[in-house]
Amino acid sequence: MLRRQITINNPSGLHMRPAGVFVKAATPFQSAVSFDIRGHTYNAKSMINVLSAAVKRGDEIELRIEGEDEQACMDAVVSAIESGLGE
Repeated sequence: MLRRQITINNPSGLHMRPAGVFVKAATPFQSAVSFDIRGHTYNAKSMINVLSAAVKRGDEIELRIEGEDEQACMDAVVSAIESGLGE
């Protein structure tokens, strides 16, 4: 299992459009992808889960990825976040 702390820095956090980019980055991989914030765990491949997390700009999440392609998945998700999630 890979874990990484990362800060969400796009202007509006994970609202509909950036959440879609986030989910789209995680979905193609076989690995299980989740993130923790404020003591709760959310499925990063579920749009409803990601939106329900109410992640705002400046929030730090802990990505947790486990599976056979976990490194490639981590690279893709981190790249999407660091590039601003389409904003």
